[in-house]
Amino acid sequence: MMRKTSLILLGAAAGAAMTLLAVQPYTVMIGARAQAAVADTYRQLNLFGDVFERVRADYVEKPNDAKLIETAINGMLAGLDPHSSYMDAKSFKDMQVQTRGEFGGLGIEVTMEEGLIKVVAPIDETPAAKAGILANDLITKLDDDQVQGLTLNQAVEKMRGPVNTKIKLTIVRKGQDKPIEVTIVRDVIRVRAVRSEVKDDDIGYIRMTQFNEQTTEGLKKAIADITAKVSDDKLKGYVLDLRNNPGGLLDQAISVSDAFLQKGEIVSTRGRNAEETQRFNARPGDLTKGKPVIVLINGGSASASEIVAGALQDHRRVTVIGTRSFGKGSVQTIIPLGSGNGALRLTTARYYTPSGRSIQAKGITPDIEVLQDVPEELKAKTDTKGEASLRGHLKAAEGSEQTGSQSYIPPDVKNDKALNMAMDLLRGVQVNSAFPPNAKTPVPN
Repeated sequence: MMRKTSLILLGAAAGAAMTLLAVQPYTVMIGARAQAAVADTYRQLNLFGDVFERVRADYVEKPNDAKLIETAINGMLAGLDPHSSYMDAKSFKDMQVQTRGEFGGLGIEVTMEEGLIKVVAPIDETPAAKAGILANDLITKLDDDQVQGLTLNQAVEKMRGPVNTKIKLTIVRKGQDKPIEVTIVRDVIRVRAVRSEVKDDDIGYIRMTQFNEQTTEGLKKAIADITAKVSDDKLKGYVLDLRNNPGGLLDQAISVSDAFLQKGEIVSTRGRNAEETQRFNARPGDLTKGKPVIVLINGGSASASEIVAGALQDHRRVTVIGTRSFGKGSVQTIIPLGSGNGALRLTTARYYTPSGRSIQAKGITPDIEVLQDVPEELKAKTDTKGEASLRGHLKAAEGSEQTGSQSYIPPDVKNDKALNMAMDLLRGVQVNSAFPPNAKTPVPN
């Protein structure tokens, strides 16, 4: 028996949910039409072989055979849809690190500035924070190798490594006459997919930036932290901010939705064949104990974010505020291709919200649309074209396609119209017929 292990994902990441595909010997009787189709397929494969051999033999320079095959595979998958692709071994490894949400490293958020690595912030309780690394530090050397000339990704790759290994950083710090040398021992670093805070002593604000393996635990911790700081009688409710969240793991989208629901379907996935349909249901236990919840979305909210927003909106558990979401309603399966061969990312299903909506190339329509005031110089850069604008995208299952939505989030909270409306509604300062949600109100399409 030949087996292929596959991982189910949404957005730009692969997931921990596993499906075992088995291919077994079988005998079937096929008709003349089917035989002709098979024969035509083999003719096309022979054509590919002929072209491959001609390129190898006659191209002006000797080509790399592995590169030719990889390029051919990429071309084949690119012709399917924008989300199917081939990942070489390195890309596959990077994707696995991203979806796990943890890696061996130092614990600093960095950016590139004038050819040097600038520390945005050390992450609390990580080796970097314990070693005294500060925001705005400039890293000039990594183990005595100059950072100048490296890309940001190359520098990050050097800083990551096996747990319990050492790396020496040379740092230039404002106010210090001489560079500082710090040796740090790498440890397990967990990506913070969830951040939270209490707004003005009465509202729990939860910002979710991606759906990796740490997301649901991050949500549970956020709710626990908020309820520890604010008494139940004082807590007005929660704002779940999914704006510009590109998605991630299917199982995390399901468990995040489940955290706010007591029962009912969360999402269904439907492949080419009816027997491939899967339905995922909520289990009893609302972590917020029925407190009002408002979800924020915009044009950058995609895939797993749309599953959460769609499920909670369909159940009338939340009010959704913002602008139309991206509209990525497809599921990708990651199929490893053997040691050193990378993996195949293949679109294998569409997903549907509990009411049966496919949001592919349409997106989630908010219950209350709120447009932000965008600075003039940013207006050309803050609209997301959406799934429907991608070349070769899967067509909408039904109805007209929608594309283009605002994705700007003001850096200053006082200018964030969507967030401020959400807080005003929770406090009763503003009134809107969409809040609290009414079970009899039709779901917006």
